[in-house]
Amino acid sequence: MDARWGWALAAALLGLASWEWGWRGGVLALSVVVFWLLLQFSRSLRVLRQAGGAPKGRVPNAVMLHSRLRPGLTLMQLLPMTGSLGEPQPAEGGDEAFAWSDDGGDRVVVVLRGGKLVESRLERALQNPS
Repeated sequence: MDARWGWALAAALLGLASWEWGWRGGVLALSVVVFWLLLQFSRSLRVLRQAGGAPKGRVPNAVMLHSRLRPGLTLMQLLPMTGSLGEPQPAEGGDEAFAWSDDGGDRVVVVLRGGKLVESRLERALQNPS
């Protein structure tokens, strides 16, 4: 959901509650909005704490990670999938890029624009001919 919709709904709740029940309704609506923001902040901290405790840029299986990626994912949705923070990569313009690799040498590179996934690519490790 777009953040503008969330703020519009919060403003509508505040206005409707204030109109219907006066200042008490406004205080109740403001309390609900602040509680929701605290829940979102707590969720973000939990995701970052879990990802920060793992080795940076490592995933169990890069191919499986790549199969689960889709355009529009946010970093907060991507971090629980990887279980770790990504290695920053050079990117063009205002984009951000991060990479995760597995023990086999396969690597996934994701590009975020505006905080949302726009591109992901799987770089396979070179296979040694036997």
